[in-house]
Amino acid sequence: MIDIARRRILIDGEPRLVIAGEVHYFRTPRELWERRLDQLMDVGCTAVASYIPWIVHELPDGTLDLDGATRADRDLGAFIDLCAARGLWFIARPGPFQMAELKNEGLPHRIHREHPEIVPAGWDGTPAPTSSVDYLAPAFLAEVERWYAAVMPVLAARLITRGGPVIAVQLDNEIGMLAWVSNSPDLTDHLLTDLRGWIRAHREDAARTYPALEEDEHAWALSVRSPEEAWAGALRHDLTQFMRDRFARYVDELAASAARHGVEGVPLLINIHGTSGGSAESFPIGISQLVETYSGRAGRLSGSDHYVGDMTLDTTPDLYVLNALQQAVHDDDQPLTSLEFEAGSGDYGDGLERMSEPSTADLKSRLFAAQGNRLLNYYLLAGGINPPLDEPVGDGNDRISSTGRRHGFAAPIGPEGQESPTFAPLRAGVHQLLLHERHLASGVEELDDLSLAFVLDSYATEYAHPGSAVMTEIVEDLRAHRGAGQRKALARSALLRGHRFDAVDVRSMRPRPDGSPRRVLMLASSAHLDPAVQQNLVDHLRGGGSLLMLGLLPEKDLEGAPCRILADALGAQAGPLVRDSPHFFPSVSCVTAPEALGETRVSWLQELRAEGASTVLEALDGTVCGIEAAVGAGRAVLLAAGLPSHPGLFGHLLDRLGARRGLELGSSVPGVFATSTRDPEGGRVLHVLNVTGHRPEVRIVLDGEEVLLRPAPHTGYLLARGLAMGGVPVLEANAEVIEASDGILAFGAPAADALRVVLGTTAAVRAEGGDARVTAHGGRTVVTSAGPVRLLVERTR
Repeated sequence: MIDIARRRILIDGEPRLVIAGEVHYFRTPRELWERRLDQLMDVGCTAVASYIPWIVHELPDGTLDLDGATRADRDLGAFIDLCAARGLWFIARPGPFQMAELKNEGLPHRIHREHPEIVPAGWDGTPAPTSSVDYLAPAFLAEVERWYAAVMPVLAARLITRGGPVIAVQLDNEIGMLAWVSNSPDLTDHLLTDLRGWIRAHREDAARTYPALEEDEHAWALSVRSPEEAWAGALRHDLTQFMRDRFARYVDELAASAARHGVEGVPLLINIHGTSGGSAESFPIGISQLVETYSGRAGRLSGSDHYVGDMTLDTTPDLYVLNALQQAVHDDDQPLTSLEFEAGSGDYGDGLERMSEPSTADLKSRLFAAQGNRLLNYYLLAGGINPPLDEPVGDGNDRISSTGRRHGFAAPIGPEGQESPTFAPLRAGVHQLLLHERHLASGVEELDDLSLAFVLDSYATEYAHPGSAVMTEIVEDLRAHRGAGQRKALARSALLRGHRFDAVDVRSMRPRPDGSPRRVLMLASSAHLDPAVQQNLVDHLRGGGSLLMLGLLPEKDLEGAPCRILADALGAQAGPLVRDSPHFFPSVSCVTAPEALGETRVSWLQELRAEGASTVLEALDGTVCGIEAAVGAGRAVLLAAGLPSHPGLFGHLLDRLGARRGLELGSSVPGVFATSTRDPEGGRVLHVLNVTGHRPEVRIVLDGEEVLLRPAPHTGYLLARGLAMGGVPVLEANAEVIEASDGILAFGAPAADALRVVLGTTAAVRAEGGDARVTAHGGRTVVTSAGPVRLLVERTR
């Protein structure tokens, strides 16, 4: 049995950390299936995930082969049974879309040919440049029902609830992604009829806003596909809200179909897209699109899909914020998962153009586990060979994929089964995760009273008519000021000081599951902000909370109409927005603490006037661009300038606003990150990640206790603090446990100049080899050593 409770995955009643690897059976000759699964198990994976492509299993005559009648590697059930025979769980991803570099995104080509009405028209009636469809078109749903009727019974017979290995089923893949990346909304006639009804039901001023709403279908279609500026702002906002609802109804249709064919009682997964160009900044666009498909929906889990390359000063805050924002819209039971967890070399073009740093997947895995991810699916773990299409189409390779004969060049296990240089580091990292599984499967991050404000609608930027100045102005403003803050300055500055923060959905301001406070909020502030969100922020301030804002003074709503709820509460007025140029170089300094920020170049600044507010930031000419204002019992700071990350400045302001740190972090080289977790038994782990190529001097103060470290380059550490390992309480350690069994504890290379371990035992402890020194006093045993050590602990009766 599998259950989801208190942000944990419970299998047969036990919290588990599911480590999966994506292996495509349809790209692997059947005679090599066993070999690939053996390699997967060598990595340490406990589960297999795979797409189940419709385009692979449908034959030219329209029949479906799922039992290998026409080709051995089409026998889906046999592959799943082989996983079960090895004690591996299975995560099924049957689409209907798969992407995965498959032709037509995994749909049979005939779907579009036979049902032209499902093919979207975008802005100005331009045909969609992608393989997108109108998801709720009756013809498409009928085709999906036919596909599910064939594939779901194969899965249903093998669900964990029936003694099989299938622990979860993903419904479709990256829903809405194609329309987003192409800025081409799915404006079929069918969808436009649906949109008309939705607007009537959701806007009291519908007829006034949309003059063509009550006209014929042609006039209505023209007003949406080629909107006039008078209603462009409203349409942009309404369309994103409508599509959220429509995606949710689509997933409900898929879930109902799956249930009709026996798939129920296991989690249904929603894969969230959104990273782009080596950055996770855009990832929450996928959350915004799909939030209603899973948020608060029992039995459904969201999973991230991320490709950002190496762990660096730039990408680490990206990924931390990605997890925080994803969790912000979950309920108190839904844990984080990652359904496409980037693994491998990063050389996706097979051109010897890139080689990821070997620790990349390990460092990412450690961060994700620390933030509460209970399922990681390494994608792609194994490459393969693309079989030919059953019928040639004359597209240059006549195979199922655009990549040619070979696929998955960057994977730890290459297309021919070769183990790449990333294989061994990944295996070592997975070993460490599973060694600490008891803690990581149920531990939660120990958060400070600080949260990042998640403005969901700031990411509803997937649609904007290219000819609309109104839409463009709003979307460009939202893109510039959201999430981690411009240049990621809010999140990066806080993380480099050791702040452990989550995110809060400011539409609802839901409390944390444990009831711990969110005294201080950090907000990337755009000129356009929803009225209800503005009011929630004002209420937070009046109730005694604090707010640190980076960006523009909000003065409009999301449709471009004036809205000054927050600005009026601050008593603030905005002056001109001044940007830099090749001949103008604006610079600012901090007034309240000149030592925190001296003269600093910025890319832009906005003049602020606020009677009764104090000045925090000003330009060299005296223009005020940062203020602190009292609102009720709370205080707010607005920095209206294009500031870089600066732990000194942002730290000064967070301290001033009352953000307490349970973990203080300092490093001689920027690029060390730390957090801590606690499990229900009271065990704690200090997580340290050094993403730099240096070995810096690091000082951490955790709940008043100083920890001095010198972590190795590109290395992560799980440092036990009151954690039982191998039956022995490890009270503190500056090295990671690398072996733990009854009576045996081994520690790896220390994250300091010398190893120091404190065990909570009076049993005799003996060190094997080396120069280790063991001393016992007051019920504790202290072990010191110049390097790694293996300890034998006498069993007590």
